[in-house]
Amino acid sequence: MGTNRYRGDNILVCFNRTIGTWKGFVAAIYLVLFAAPSTFSSHGIVAASPIYNVINYGAIGNGVDDDTQAFVKAWGDSCGDSGARGTPTLVVPGGKKFKLSPVSFKGPCKSSSFIVKIDGTLVAPSSPSEWKGCSADSWLVFQDVANLNVKGSGQVDGQGSLWWGGAKNRPTALSFFHCINLVLSGLQHINSPKNHISISGCDGGTISNLRISAPETSPNTDGIDISSTNHLNIQELNIQTGDDCIAINGNSSYITITGVSCGPGHGISIGSLGEHGISDTVEGVQVQHCTFTGSTNGARIKTWQGGSGYAKGITFDQITLNAVKNPIIIDQFYTNEVAQDNLASSVAVSNVTYTGFRGTSASDQAIILSCSSIGCLDIRLDNNMITSSTPGKTVTSWCKNAHGSATLTTPRGFEIPAVVVNAAFGEGIADPPDEAVEDPVPPEPVEFERSVNMSD
Repeated sequence: MGTNRYRGDNILVCFNRTIGTWKGFVAAIYLVLFAAPSTFSSHGIVAASPIYNVINYGAIGNGVDDDTQAFVKAWGDSCGDSGARGTPTLVVPGGKKFKLSPVSFKGPCKSSSFIVKIDGTLVAPSSPSEWKGCSADSWLVFQDVANLNVKGSGQVDGQGSLWWGGAKNRPTALSFFHCINLVLSGLQHINSPKNHISISGCDGGTISNLRISAPETSPNTDGIDISSTNHLNIQELNIQTGDDCIAINGNSSYITITGVSCGPGHGISIGSLGEHGISDTVEGVQVQHCTFTGSTNGARIKTWQGGSGYAKGITFDQITLNAVKNPIIIDQFYTNEVAQDNLASSVAVSNVTYTGFRGTSASDQAIILSCSSIGCLDIRLDNNMITSSTPGKTVTSWCKNAHGSATLTTPRGFEIPAVVVNAAFGEGIADPPDEAVEDPVPPEPVEFERSVNMSD
């Protein structure tokens, strides 16, 4: 008895061609599966969205065999789906480990939206010699895809320990280039060779509920690096790495970061900006309700001497600190070499607000505002209380060329010796005094509300 098979979009239909009644049944099934969605929407029937499971394209998922080509084929079919039957979804099933070589998933796709659901583990090659054809110094790349939603309960394992011993040209684990309205959620990202996630040239999107981790000693393993990107919301992340938890680099604007737990790591950073004399701009950044634990920095702005551009309209609000080495820091002398002072140009830092900081500093200087000769303008500190993580010890503040106000802020020692104020950051700074120079105790509590010019 002969059997025909029709395979279409992971749906296998079998029927006996000798029985006429089955023909009508198959025709009905075909109508249900392939008729235009509008045919059913008017009758309250919703057609299932097309699913592209990488297993159906030959992926093994044993962590040993290379599954790259199966993913490429699944991407080709799913990206080529018009979306007429619903949003196409590329599925990476749970319970399996898929070894992938460097690969790029490029759009534009035919559907107006696209889902990648990762419930299994994606694992990088087991040795640097297996990394071939690495695109843009990245392992996994999504490029030119609009309304891309990458989600799931799976893991992205970059096998970074193979690279941390000094290997050159270390790749980023996961990169998104020129994606509009990107959504990334739910995944665990571990042990990238370099930064775990890179967002570049994107507009609009939300990143939420991720766990990102690498050893504290792993070099340059930033959690998320953002560049040339606008209108991005980041929320509810747990990041523990060997470098910046989040770094917002040049030509980025309107970035909101909420509910991030950072540490160990180097904090949440604006920059670095202006390296090699280039012009960088960052504006409209809001960091709120975040927690730093044992991190090298908390809220940091870092720029190189000799660059240009600006960092402005930046707010750090309601921040919790647990033994953070530099809770608040502006460093306009960021360098890999000897810092230089008073160069002809520098990135202009202005309109920066720090409010609602609570917690402890692991270093003697809880607040460092180290600005270049052009000065940092309109720097405001309000309602901050930072004490030492060592009981009984006093923390201080350090200020150079910063102009603005400080109210209800501890430590309040902005009136510090001139030898410290005039020293170039990073070049033989005089040791701070044993205790901060405190303002006289005011006779009335309202006196705490007065402004302090931090350039004094």
